[in-house]
Amino acid sequence: MKALPAFCATLLLASAAQARDALGMFDSWGAFRDPAPLRCYAIATPVIASKGGWKAFAAIGNWPDKGVRNQVHIRLSRERRNTADVFLTVGDRRWKLLAGRYDGWGPSARHDAFIVAKMRAARSMSVTSVDVNGQPFADTYRLQGAATAIDAAALGCVRR
Repeated sequence: MKALPAFCATLLLASAAQARDALGMFDSWGAFRDPAPLRCYAIATPVIASKGGWKAFAAIGNWPDKGVRNQVHIRLSRERRNTADVFLTVGDRRWKLLAGRYDGWGPSARHDAFIVAKMRAARSMSVTSVDVNGQPFADTYRLQGAATAIDAAALGCVRR
């Protein structure tokens, strides 16, 4: 199970230089389609910009060839301490995410479905952890436009 999120993160980062089709911007969320390998995703950056050497983001991705739909992937704004958990809070629900040094993923496809359903009804979400220096941090995302971007990404990967 842990290999799939790592694989998906690698795909997302490796194709940064490849052609990407914009499917639309919906408030602070965008929807994109990469043709090869076919994948579509809704993505947003936190309310407050990252201070690290990379950009934090939240993405909901679809990889039809892999049978992956609405996978939750969070790029943290800071490197996470090895022993620190990563939590995602959406509305009144909180999930412990599978964590990498810089990333968090929903623990299962079932959790991803619950998270996306909550995202559709909530106004914001936050991701919390502790960085390598022992400082707690939170990345907060507005969810206005998220549902539309998620739908656009899903439609963008429908096989014709």
